[in-house]
Amino acid sequence: MTQDSRFVVERVRLIDRDAAIEGSFDLPPLARLSAEDQIFVVAFIRCHGSIKQMEKFFGVSYPTIKNRLNRIGEQVEFVDVTRPEAAEDVLSRLERGEISVAEALEDLRK
Repeated sequence: MTQDSRFVVERVRLIDRDAAIEGSFDLPPLARLSAEDQIFVVAFIRCHGSIKQMEKFFGVSYPTIKNRLNRIGEQVEFVDVTRPEAAEDVLSRLERGEISVAEALEDLRK
């Protein structure tokens, strides 16, 4: 549709609620991939991450699949999924004097 030209979404309309939101919205990382790369990612998911199945599906070699995955991986920002420190851990550190009240509050806000 955009022929790989960059664009910004400025209006989102909720069809079921007859409402619209206007602003400047970034696309999710996977939506920023080319249509061809999005199809490749969906195929990879449908193949449960099996490179052997991807080889058969696309009729290409293992290195070709790996190279494509690496190229796509470089385009997608990694999301840190580490669990935030539990509140009781922060309070325990505060009690032991390892952190200040201000640091504890900051950690709890995160």
